[in-house]
Amino acid sequence: MEITFLGTSSAVHSYTRNHPGIILKAFGEVMLFDCGESTQRQLIYAKISPMKISKIFISHYHGDHILGLPGLLQSLNFRGREKPLTIYGPKGLKKVENAIYSLGYCKFDFPIEFIEISSGTILETDEYILKSQEVMHNVTNLAYSIEEKKKPRFLRNKAIELGVPVGPLFGKLHNGEEVEVNGKIIKPEQVLGDARKGIKITYSGDTRPCEEMIEFAKNSTLLIHESTYTLEDDDKARENFHSTSQDAATIAKCSNTKRLVLTHISTRYTDTEDLLKEAKKVFENVEVADDLMTIEILSA
Repeated sequence: MEITFLGTSSAVHSYTRNHPGIILKAFGEVMLFDCGESTQRQLIYAKISPMKISKIFISHYHGDHILGLPGLLQSLNFRGREKPLTIYGPKGLKKVENAIYSLGYCKFDFPIEFIEISSGTILETDEYILKSQEVMHNVTNLAYSIEEKKKPRFLRNKAIELGVPVGPLFGKLHNGEEVEVNGKIIKPEQVLGDARKGIKITYSGDTRPCEEMIEFAKNSTLLIHESTYTLEDDDKARENFHSTSQDAATIAKCSNTKRLVLTHISTRYTDTEDLLKEAKKVFENVEVADDLMTIEILSA
């Protein structure tokens, strides 16, 4: 899996930070989480073709998370997109859809589906499961997670002992199918090891620290969590329903997360050293995201 941060600022742009947007390349797909203003320009800098995006997930409808969407969609149309695009978001997405179609002379020649969602499983394929969870903000906000479905190890020697010939039957057993060998049925559980945990990536959107976020992020390989303020501005974090870097670190620690990346940084901090130091006091494996930073996570 590969994650690219297109924008890492909070409500206001800065010289070095764009509005929120995260690209995930995984399972042969390109997915976009949030679409702040200038997202399509950031895609150019990141050398990622917007034409390859198959799905867009919106956490909530504050402007810094959605104002890049109308322009991105119109640009896709200008470039001759034909492939369908699906956009997911919390209740209120239909109003956003209507607003987009009302902007200027707006016309799309490719299929776009807007799907309103709530907490729960959004998508499940043979390769991954993608979920959402409402967390604590001053408007409805959904956190998202995507988890790899990892097959148990195939016990080759055990299969051979049971008389399974080397070849296509190995693949069928590994995929969970029973096979017949010399009149005897061999079941997958006879030749498969213990269940294995796949990569899990969790994105908070905007939120105050809450039990729902801890539970949702449980056992994440990577947690991308908003970190708008330092402890010095904790009163502003509470007032605006955001998190401090220490809050994010506490979520990571309590959820047994392996790695934490802080994003959604207020423009009041031109130097993020204090954000990082405060987080490290609670959770060591943490870094602050920068625009166009890319992280690759390899399956074990």
